[in-house]
Amino acid sequence: MKHAMLVAFALFAAISLTACSSEYIISTTSGQMIPTDGKPKLNNETGMVEYKDAEGRKATIMQSDVKSVIER
Repeated sequence: MKHAMLVAFALFAAISLTACSSEYIISTTSGQMIPTDGKPKLNNETGMVEYKDAEGRKATIMQSDVKSVIER
């Protein structure tokens, strides 16, 4: 019984965590495709799009260099 409860809890936790973060792709005007972890955000003060790359590092790109942002 405990084993079944533990498995059910682990499955629930895994599903919950995968639903929290979505992957997006930033398509640039130069044709580069940048995978991101989470939705990129526009900083209106700087004109930069801020995002976390696939490895979790914070990065920025000029808004004028972004062609589109696609949810994967």
